[in-house]
Amino acid sequence: MADTKREIERKYEGPPTGGDPALPDLTRVPGVSGVIDKGVADLDATYYDTADQRLAAASLTLRRRTGGDDAGWHLKLPVSEGVRDEIRAPLADTVPHSLSALVRSRVREAELVPVVRLLSARDVRHLVDGSGALLAEVSVDRVRAERLSGGTGVAEWTEIEVELADDGDPAFLDKVEKKLRKAGLERSSSKSKLARALSDTAATAATAATEAADVTDTAVKRGKGHHRDNPADRAPRTAGDHVLAYLRIQRDVIIELDPAVRRDLHDSVHSMRVATRRMRSAFRSYGKVLDRTVTDPIGAELKWLAGELGVGRDQEVLAERLTAALDDLPDDLLTGPVRDRLGDWSRARGDGSRRHLIAVLDGDRYLDLLAALDGVVDDPPLLKAAAGDPSKVITRAVRKDFAKVSALVDRALDLPPGADRDLAMHEARKKAKRTRYAAEAATPALGGPAAGLVKSMKSLQSLLGDHQDSVMAREALRDLAARAHAAGESAFTYGVLYGREERRAAAVEAAFPGEWEPIAGGGGI
Repeated sequence: MADTKREIERKYEGPPTGGDPALPDLTRVPGVSGVIDKGVADLDATYYDTADQRLAAASLTLRRRTGGDDAGWHLKLPVSEGVRDEIRAPLADTVPHSLSALVRSRVREAELVPVVRLLSARDVRHLVDGSGALLAEVSVDRVRAERLSGGTGVAEWTEIEVELADDGDPAFLDKVEKKLRKAGLERSSSKSKLARALSDTAATAATAATEAADVTDTAVKRGKGHHRDNPADRAPRTAGDHVLAYLRIQRDVIIELDPAVRRDLHDSVHSMRVATRRMRSAFRSYGKVLDRTVTDPIGAELKWLAGELGVGRDQEVLAERLTAALDDLPDDLLTGPVRDRLGDWSRARGDGSRRHLIAVLDGDRYLDLLAALDGVVDDPPLLKAAAGDPSKVITRAVRKDFAKVSALVDRALDLPPGADRDLAMHEARKKAKRTRYAAEAATPALGGPAAGLVKSMKSLQSLLGDHQDSVMAREALRDLAARAHAAGESAFTYGVLYGREERRAAAVEAAFPGEWEPIAGGGGI
């Protein structure tokens, strides 16, 4: 069973003139009342990665460590500068599944192998306040690095590490750093011990060059065919450059969010789902730039993944909406065990969708999709228009999408209230979302007009989304009322909530023409 610790730390090294860094008197740091010597711990850590170092390229570290008070397997995921989440699992001979699953979107089919061994003598001190509470842990680490694969080098160095106590104020690290800088210490030029070890233990310059070529070749082979001119290597100039830059960002987001989705972090499922939709929309909107005979099958798989992600997300949104509606009701309108039934309904569906989603991410179909995404952005199926002037090619694509939104909105406004109008508004919402994403991709090329269209489509999408949420909430309330009635419970409260949702939808429909009028008058871009 893995657990997670948020790690906020900074690393320091001595001046360029050489010599081991030495700690100054840290009792003079504001807020520090005592420095407690905790002794020296001998640590033995073996770091794992793929042969082409895919984890290191993403600033991820996976290690098996013995010694100290946290022996076990550790996976470190970057959060922000100097902040990482360390996910721990008990010692075992092989990489625990709880950790290997979190790097699957990076590792894919490759094997995790030992790449570096670090032997450290860690001299630890605790900085405490007047009550004896821990403020930070400061360690002087004397490190020996041994390359286990991809080289044969050995390196040694000494560094100082300052790690903030759990729930500590990050500003305290600034106070410690001020003292360390006065003593001649500087922030480490390496982001981690592993990064320095990989850099310092390359066997020879020739070996390092060969490794770099092998890494590039492997990365290309994960796509389709041979690597041609890559727009990522230069500033966007053509329509194809701009579209591919947008697609590449979405591909990266999907891969980077995989561990967060598996850990069920807030908004991660929604964010990954949005990235799949953005990518699929770009394929369709820019069909004159990228060959749709290639991108349509990938788009179908993105739609599949978005649907799988949406099972849990839609349930979460519904539960939040209905819970908030219950909170707004006066007590005299609450009859029966409504909260308990809603909670049971939400948990049952949520738990099931969660297990299903993890199975999807563990499946071969998902890995095949990631490989296809690599292929389409690394070796894109560009058409003739891709080489064209972005101000012309991209503008035409966005205007075409906006015309489709206009037609759907006009149809919805012509229909009377009811199921047909609900469906028409939902279709208009989906097309507004696609137009918004097309305008997002266009913004770097077209500037203000595209940015304005993004804003207006987002506003329209939000209004129509509230309407669709009301449609879905009413369906859920009908289901809950039927279950309550079958169990001999009062269905009165569900009826009250249903009526409120009807009024909420009616208010959206009344606001719809006024929301659309200035957008239609603007004419898109």
